[in-house]
This record gives sequence, C-alpha cells and structure tokens, in this order.
Amino acid sequence: MAEKKKYVYFFGDGKAEGRADMKDLLGGKGANLADMTSIGLPVPPGFTITTEACAYWDQHKAYPEGMREEVIENLHKLEKMMGAKLGDKDNPLLVSVRSGAAQSMPGMMDTVLNLGLNPDSLQALIKKTGNERFAWDSYRRFIQMFGDVVMGVPHSSF
Repeated sequence: MAEKKKYVYFFGDGKAEGRADMKDLLGGKGANLADMTSIGLPVPPGFTITTEACAYWDQHKAYPEGMREEVIENLHKLEKMMGAKLGDKDNPLLVSVRSGAAQSMPGMMDTVLNLGLNPDSLQALIKKTGNERFAWDSYRRFIQMFGDVVMGVPHSSF
C-alpha cells in the first residue's frame, strides 16, 4: 500500500518535522523555521502547509485528500502547546499566516496577522491584556490585512 502523502509539517518546542534542505517542499520560510527550531532557537510553534498542497489547490481549486484533517490535527496540537484555542471567547489563540515559496518572489502574498480575532475573542484579548486600544488595533490590522490579502480590498479602502 502506498504511503499517505504528508501536507502539513509541525515545528515547536525544539522539534521540527521539516529541515532546511526541504525548501522545495516547505518553501523558504517553512524550511528555515523548521531548521531554526531544530537548532534550539526560540521560534514560536506553528506548522507549514507544503508547496505541493498549494500547487494542488491552484490546479484543482480543492484541498488534496487528507490535508484538511492534517491541518485540524496540527491546529489542535498548536492549541494544546500554547494553552489557548483559535477564536475562543475566553482564551484566544492568535496566529499569523504567511506565504512562502522555495524562492522569494516579488508580489507574493503578505502576512495576515491575528487570525483568530472575532468580536468574542476581541473581548477576551481586551480582558487578557488590559489594553483595549491594543486589542482594537490588533483587530483592525487583522481585518485590513485579511481584506487586502484574501479578499483583494485595497489598503486605501480602509
């Protein structure tokens, strides 16, 4: 039986499933994050979705079989490690989403910061930080970056 293709590689807590020499599969950022984690640098935990999964999406406009489950499994692992839950109204986990190819290219997708903020988790962030201005600014940045990067709404519209 053929081995199941892996689409998601986790890194964190000094361990990484990827390596620096996997740039073609993990993109430059993903491979370097895995490498930095492996040598003990204090990199916040996360996971990388492979360039193969992205190419599959480009071609089929659908997730490759098994990828969604891998993302959910790795998100749960990240939530457990961080002691927070994505979008939670009491203890939200906020993540950043970055694109990365094997070779850096102009015009690549920008980072989307603060994924996980919503009206409920915003209130939790205000309570957790005691800084209402910081929380609202974080939410504004999320909406602006998501609007620009994902939905194609220009920065000037904000």
